[in-house]
Amino acid sequence: MHPALSVIFFTTSSGAGYGMLSVLGIYATLGYLSRSLWFSLTTMIIALGLITAGLLSSTLHLGHPERAWRAFSQWRTSWLSREGIMAVATYIPALLFGMVWIFLPASTAVLGVVMAVCALGTLYTTAMIYRSLKPIHHWHNQHVVPCYLVLGPMTGAVWLLVLSQLFAQPIPFLSPICLVLLAAGLTAKWLYWSFVDSTSGPSSPASATGLGKPESGVQVRSIEWPHTEANYVMKEMGFQVARKHAQRLRTIAIWAGFLIPGVMIETAILQPSTNPLIWCVPAALLMSVGIITERWLFFAEAKHTVMLYYGAQKA
Repeated sequence: MHPALSVIFFTTSSGAGYGMLSVLGIYATLGYLSRSLWFSLTTMIIALGLITAGLLSSTLHLGHPERAWRAFSQWRTSWLSREGIMAVATYIPALLFGMVWIFLPASTAVLGVVMAVCALGTLYTTAMIYRSLKPIHHWHNQHVVPCYLVLGPMTGAVWLLVLSQLFAQPIPFLSPICLVLLAAGLTAKWLYWSFVDSTSGPSSPASATGLGKPESGVQVRSIEWPHTEANYVMKEMGFQVARKHAQRLRTIAIWAGFLIPGVMIETAILQPSTNPLIWCVPAALLMSVGIITERWLFFAEAKHTVMLYYGAQKA
């Protein structure tokens, strides 16, 4: 699939924002969040800013962005509509949580639970948009939802660690939790890549054309494509990335997105006398580069079944 930059930015930016809200909500429920005006204010502005920037960017690839509001009406059948509703609904507990955490000496436990559930629910609906698309084998599998549910809190937690160190408001056990989430994120992506590399979709040129079934052993290949020149379908649904480039980008995603940030955060834990920002800031920046690379591959490596009509032997 053609990787639209607006969608890549949307999924990475809003994913980090919702991930940060979910982590904040869990810590608030446990009573581990300190009350510091500038820390809490900055954290909420950044989290909501990431979400808002991502949501706005998601409309840029639409032919008629002014009609985006119509998507909310299809919540019974569309995961895209459910995502939009959840994304907007999450603002309510998030804003209430922020106001109480920043300005009022009251408990944020209940609001924290609601906010965390809504944030994770939004990530779930985003993942289900892709998980529900049966013609795309790279997306229609059991590994997509866990990846989204892990990578969002992972990116949010690491950036929250940076903010807590920047404002000298340490959050208990956050560094070890970041390490656990980085390990879980790497595991989820490794399982996803192993699955898509070792399997293919149920359709084949034989089944797509009705000239035979895969188990029959009939070999069907295309000798003439539907079009003599590139068209929209070939550009958007037949985007190809060379295998060697894909492997190289996966390596970048693994090292920059998971391994090196994990080593840096572990170093910050083992050297408490050193300013942790020296390690945490580069870790967060590298992680962001790795996640953007991972998300680009998520779209670029996906193959639509329609390409079976254009010479592809599997999808």
